[in-house]
Amino acid sequence: MEPIDITTNRKAFRDYEILERLETGIALVGSEVKSLRHAKASLDDAFARIDEGQIFLHNAYIAPYEQASYFNVESKRIRKLLLHRGQIVKLESKIVQRGFSLIPLKMYFNSRGFVKMELALARGKKLYDKREDVKKREVELQMRKMLKNRRNR
Repeated sequence: MEPIDITTNRKAFRDYEILERLETGIALVGSEVKSLRHAKASLDDAFARIDEGQIFLHNAYIAPYEQASYFNVESKRIRKLLLHRGQIVKLESKIVQRGFSLIPLKMYFNSRGFVKMELALARGKKLYDKREDVKKREVELQMRKMLKNRRNR
C-alpha cells in the first residue's frame, strides 16, 4: 500500500532551498485525523520550532470535523512533532547556524494508516535566487521543445 498524500506545501519549494528532509510523526486528536481523511488541511505559512528539546508545528491549518461537535479543537493550534531525541539534537545544532528553518513539505498517511509529515531543513531564498530558478526552468523547457521537434522530423 502506497502513502496517501493529504496536502503539500508548494510555497516551500519556491521560497526555500531544501537542504535535508526527514519523516516525522505528529500528535493529533481523533477529530483532526477524521478531518485529514477528507484532505481538509493546509501547510501554507506553517513552520516548526524547537522549544525545550521538543519540536512543535505552528500555523498548520486542519479544518474542524463537522460531526465532532464539542470534541473539536482549534484549527491552527500548536501541534507536537514526534522525533527521536538524537534527531532533535542534530536538527537543533543545525538550526543554530544562521538562516536555517524547519519547514513542513507534505502531510500524508503512511502504509499503516498513520499521519506522517515530511519536514525539511531549509534556507530562505533571496529574490535573485528565485529569478535564477525561473530562468533555469525556461531554458530546460526550451531545450525539451527543441529536442522534441528534432525527433519529430
